[in-house]
Amino acid sequence: MDLHLKNLFSRFQDQFGSGPGLGPGSGVCLMKVEGISSNIIQSVFKASASLYRSEPWKRFRPSHLFGVRVGKDSDWLGKRQSFQCVQFIGGDGGDIAIYMYKSMNSALKMSNDSWEMVRVPNVEVFRVTYELESLMLPCNKRMVKSLCLEVSGNDRFPVIDVARCMTSGELRFRNPTLEELRLVFAVMKALSLVHPLLLQEENQVEGLSRMIKFSPFIETVDVQWPPEMFKGHGFVAVTVSHPPGQSYEQKSKNTAVMAREDDELEIVSGMTSLHVGVGAEAGLKRCTMCEKPVHRDESVCCSHCRATIYCGSDCEKRHWREMHRSVCSLYEAMMSREEELKIKIFTFSCFAENPCEWLGSLGIHKKGMWRRQCGCYSHCPFGLLNGFSSDAQSESWGGLEDGDYPQDLPIQNLNNGRTSGMILLSDWSDYYDLRCLPSSSPVCDILSYPLTLYHIITTLSIHCKNLLLKGKEVTVHYIGPERELDWIKAFAEINHLLNGLETVQIIMVGPEVPSNLSGTIATASTSNNSRVKVSFVKGLYQDEATYLTSPDVVVALNCDLDGYSSWAGAVEAVNNMCIPGFFTDKTEDACGNAKAVLRNAGLNISYTVAPNPFRSPVRTYAESSNLPCYSNGFIIGVNT
Repeated sequence: MDLHLKNLFSRFQDQFGSGPGLGPGSGVCLMKVEGISSNIIQSVFKASASLYRSEPWKRFRPSHLFGVRVGKDSDWLGKRQSFQCVQFIGGDGGDIAIYMYKSMNSALKMSNDSWEMVRVPNVEVFRVTYELESLMLPCNKRMVKSLCLEVSGNDRFPVIDVARCMTSGELRFRNPTLEELRLVFAVMKALSLVHPLLLQEENQVEGLSRMIKFSPFIETVDVQWPPEMFKGHGFVAVTVSHPPGQSYEQKSKNTAVMAREDDELEIVSGMTSLHVGVGAEAGLKRCTMCEKPVHRDESVCCSHCRATIYCGSDCEKRHWREMHRSVCSLYEAMMSREEELKIKIFTFSCFAENPCEWLGSLGIHKKGMWRRQCGCYSHCPFGLLNGFSSDAQSESWGGLEDGDYPQDLPIQNLNNGRTSGMILLSDWSDYYDLRCLPSSSPVCDILSYPLTLYHIITTLSIHCKNLLLKGKEVTVHYIGPERELDWIKAFAEINHLLNGLETVQIIMVGPEVPSNLSGTIATASTSNNSRVKVSFVKGLYQDEATYLTSPDVVVALNCDLDGYSSWAGAVEAVNNMCIPGFFTDKTEDACGNAKAVLRNAGLNISYTVAPNPFRSPVRTYAESSNLPCYSNGFIIGVNT
């Protein structure tokens, strides 16, 4: 009997909906929208399927509201975007949908304290409800079949309508307009890209999914309009924020934002002394405001975000008034991600405020390729270190034991039974398991460069991955190499991970390439069948690009785009070629600044700022900041 009742209840849920939503989709059909075309419907269904695959309902509940801003107000009729607040319906069972409201106030009105839906008269809700195909009305079934529309998941399709609650309590439905469909297309594409980046706040209560909270978040991503929706520009910037309207301004409950400028910092600061790293050697920092060198023990930092470093209270107050006030909460959010950014599979020390001390503790200071990981050999130009040591592989890795570094041998020779073809990796754990390396081996600190490049061409760049799968050559323009010029042996790993079938040509271009190396070609591996060729060109990329083989992807690692004016010409060259590009930097802030540089140059941000799974696990420190800092820590992509 219990089983019978359970089946009946399940059928009732499927038929009439359940949970906090407004029930199943209505009988409206997109084919009746004025000015609609089959291509527009197909694009909307593709965006809907993309969002469904990203599974936001696993984490989000109706209590998690998001603000969305698509383009500029002038892009829309009435000079205003019609629906600006998004709510995910589902996750705890029942209907699966996204609801859009004209404001956060409307969303709050439509939900009671337990986040069940309340029918408030004259409030419109733009709904995308994922319905089982078997329960769809005949008109929508015919549309799905005749247009061969993409399915969401295994057996669901979106039913899109606009619901309005009447004073009588009933719901009335209408078709969305063509402009509203353009809006929901852009919103769904953006949400599928950025929602995985939200980080859950610490100290959450397990098992209480409705109580989960996420750190304040704001991210902008470029969405490409399909040709049938093209209007003015091929791309549109979509900003997603949580909570809605979040712009990293100080929350009212914090005392950091005060009514008067003169005395506000006395309340905020408290002149907190800066102590970074227990037992770290005393060293010099640099004041964020005046750039004056300051001893660590004498420096102070912002007591709210603890990210910025100052030589004293005068600089702290001045910086607060002139700039820091607007970004303090952003830095606080970045600092809160410290624990999540740690890679905890390694047993060696992953803290290196003093590089020489860190290398010395591992017995590799001033040895092999490790000589580039501190300043002791800064007098020697990049690319000219090889003469200091033997070319033996063990010596290149600083005398590490044979089992502590990857052998320059094909991987199938080390792991019997592995099939040919490139090997896909998701993180350091995969790589260390593949290479049978102990967790005490620090080689990941150097291998972060070649493995980040490998991650780009086999995972992030779909174009490069498809070329490799077809056995075609991939050409990489590697801009601005420095210490990598002394680490060509480490790039042999790309050859072995490709597993003998595909070819990669890496062209390293930059002013630091030594003159005697420029124009030469090297093989990354000593094996006879190496398929990774590295060539070197001295000069600025913008001056040399037209003379080089056309690239499939452009890469710049630890680039500091915002720090050097010479990058402007290189970025312009990438923009003119309209090719995919990926850039890494050490901190989230630096990568965010790189994003602004790229966007201002007209490039389309298609892979937004995210932690790089192949960042170095070794935590370092910038001169004037305590922000989490890792070599190749964060990555951003354009034109992908």
